[in-house]
Amino acid sequence: MRFRCIARFANAKQVARFRVLVAMVVVILARYAAAQATTPPKPAPQLNVNWLYGAYVPKDAPLEPLSNHDRFRLYLRQTFTTPGIYVKTVLFSLGDQLNNSPPDWGTGFGGFARRVGSRQGQFVIQNSFTALGNGLLGYEPRYDRCRCSGFWRRTGHAVARNFVTYNRTEKALRPQFALYAGAFGAGVVSGTWKPSNRDLLAEGYRGAITQVSFGIAANWVGEFAPDLKRILRGKKAANQP
Repeated sequence: MRFRCIARFANAKQVARFRVLVAMVVVILARYAAAQATTPPKPAPQLNVNWLYGAYVPKDAPLEPLSNHDRFRLYLRQTFTTPGIYVKTVLFSLGDQLNNSPPDWGTGFGGFARRVGSRQGQFVIQNSFTALGNGLLGYEPRYDRCRCSGFWRRTGHAVARNFVTYNRTEKALRPQFALYAGAFGAGVVSGTWKPSNRDLLAEGYRGAITQVSFGIAANWVGEFAPDLKRILRGKKAANQP
């Protein structure tokens, strides 16, 4: 009888301790839930990629640093899953076809197919080098639309962003090292599979110079795209009966 009382007392103490532990867990979870409810959710990263002018941050969206995971997702969108790089490949390949560059590939369909494959490979390599460099340096890979007004100020912003970008603080500007290193490196690599007697440094130089003109044009279109859409929608509405 005495042992039974002791056992019951021990069991009662264990039950009491278990209840206290459960109560503590409930209180901690309740406080955590309350904190989660009162803390505003972090805005989703802006990973917009337009088929014509590439990755951008809208004018009214906060410019937040990207995580490595977000950078990889953006790289996949820019390089494989959105049509922009394929449109760019076709346009540049048509220019190469018209200029018969390189001439060893001829002007027929076979030559055009080679030029498409060459340009596609070059742009994939360029995006890969650029994404890797920006990731290592912590640089911003997206075009941020100007928080300003006026045609010339916005145009100046579009031109400048082809040469400078933010570092990981999203406040301090740094030269676009990765962008032009990627363009130069991709030009050099693509020169290795073209016909013999190619000057690889010259191929890299052409890749970097192309980035100057194409990058400025893409940024300008990306800057004024919302305005162009409003103008086109207004004309379309005015033409409707």
